[in-house]
Amino acid sequence: MAFAHENSKGQTYYLHAKNVTLRNGREQKIFYFARAEKKGESLDAVPNGYKVGENQRTGLPFLSKA
Repeated sequence: MAFAHENSKGQTYYLHAKNVTLRNGREQKIFYFARAEKKGESLDAVPNGYKVGENQRTGLPFLSKA
C-alpha cells in the first residue's frame, strides 16, 4: 500500500520515487507526490530523515529533510 497524505483541501496524494539522470550524468533519486497511486514506483513510507510538508497556498504536499 502506498503512503497517502490528505491535504487541507481533502485531496489524497501518494508518495512516489524515481531515479533520474542529471545533465552531468549523475544518477539521483527524486521523491514526488501524485494523485494516482500506480504512477511509477510508489513508496510504503516516508524515507528516513524526511518529513511531509504542505504548500499553504496550493495545498500540494512535499518532502523536506527533517
